[in-house]
Amino acid sequence: MKSQMASPGFTDVFAALVAVVNTKFPEVGELLLRRIVLQLKRAYKRNDKPQLLAAVKFIAHLVNQQVAHEIIALELLTVLLEKPTDDSVEVAVGFVTECGSMLQDVSPKGLHGIFERFRGILHEGEIDKRVQFLIEGLFAIRKAKFQGYPAVRPELDLVEPEDQWTHEISLEDPVDPEIALDIFKPDPQFLENEKRYEEIKKSILGDESEEEDESDAGSDDESDEESDEEDEEEMKIRDETETNLINLRRTIYLTIMSSVDFEEAGHKLLKIKLEPGQEMELCIMLLECCSQERTYLRYYGLLGQRFCMINKVHQENFEKCFVQQYSMIHRLETNKLRNVAKFFAHLLGTDALPWHVLAYIRLTEEDTTSSSRIFIKILFQELSEHLGIRLLNERLNDPTMQDSFESIFPKDNPKNTRFSINFFTSIGLGGITENLREYLKNMPRLIMQQQQAAPSGSESEDESGSSDTSSSEEDSESDSGSSSSDGSERDRRRRSKRRRRD
Repeated sequence: MKSQMASPGFTDVFAALVAVVNTKFPEVGELLLRRIVLQLKRAYKRNDKPQLLAAVKFIAHLVNQQVAHEIIALELLTVLLEKPTDDSVEVAVGFVTECGSMLQDVSPKGLHGIFERFRGILHEGEIDKRVQFLIEGLFAIRKAKFQGYPAVRPELDLVEPEDQWTHEISLEDPVDPEIALDIFKPDPQFLENEKRYEEIKKSILGDESEEEDESDAGSDDESDEESDEEDEEEMKIRDETETNLINLRRTIYLTIMSSVDFEEAGHKLLKIKLEPGQEMELCIMLLECCSQERTYLRYYGLLGQRFCMINKVHQENFEKCFVQQYSMIHRLETNKLRNVAKFFAHLLGTDALPWHVLAYIRLTEEDTTSSSRIFIKILFQELSEHLGIRLLNERLNDPTMQDSFESIFPKDNPKNTRFSINFFTSIGLGGITENLREYLKNMPRLIMQQQQAAPSGSESEDESGSSDTSSSEEDSESDSGSSSSDGSERDRRRRSKRRRRD
């Protein structure tokens, strides 16, 4: 009964199973039918339409399988149409659609009376137009002799009519659900009853069950080996439809849009169980919701700031989002572009996002487009409104962050420098380009100094080379002079010695 309630579309399959069990254990079939009738009465009194529809459909298919007598079907239709309402007539139409083919065969007069009642309700016109159309559709189905709505499908016709037990239960009779059977009680004669059960089992299933047991025991080893091989060859099934990801995004979107303030939204979003690697989806959905708004809402900036402050993983993910959004900024409409720029300006202004992400922006005429210039314009204008021009200038002139701001304030080429100065001046933020203006003003002098430093260095090298050569020549001359003077003195001494000897 619970399975049928959960899956009403398979009611005919459950009814076929009950029909098979009822041939061997009619007590089980009767008990099930009584409990369904009790469930139907409770649902009717409580106005529980889903439960009533499920119970009515189950009874209809049990009538089709001849487990329940057709009298219960006629009684049920009489009760539903006695005081017609929109819901009761709708349930009755569904019931006749399911078991009308069987009632046409076993009780044509009773079915004719039911259709006359439907015709009277239709002429009275007190019910809703939608339900009137349902009744007209039912008359069309009857005219077509219930084609497309067979009593039992051929593949579910498992029981011969002479083997079936049909139970006659009336809605007016008291129903005993035998709830005591749901409670487990130890059986003092368990072994004897188990033997009796085995005998009944053999009488129902025959000796084939024993042969099957032996064959199953013999094939256990083979099946184990085959199962091992299948396990080795088994491939991992991956869900390429991304159903779980879509459901996660839907949950995040509904949570963001249904929250009163950012604190409530943050509290609810933190309760969502995210698998490793799904944190990025939270940042993407938050940015997507922000971009879809007609005007920027500070709610999204505060929510993004809260996540960046709570977990560094979210901060890193927002950095990646900044890079991705700037690389695809030309695809965004002007309204979305403005919302995204204000969102990231809020994160930068509150230090929720590190300022080194600005290193990805290269402010030159060749590296920017009209969309990226609008993005940079709105970003810095929002930062100036949030921080003030003085504090913004101090942050941009921070010596430790100059490497990150070189791409925004380029000094590699006078053309790029002038473009950056003109850009910020045109958007009303010329005050943050004072250092860049000073650099551009001193750039010709620096170039001249570099050019002068180059030839002076070469001249000094030449002078040092000539002085080295002259000194070497003087040294050689002095050496030669000293050597010649020493030789003349020796000759004089030798001559004086010879004269003395003579």
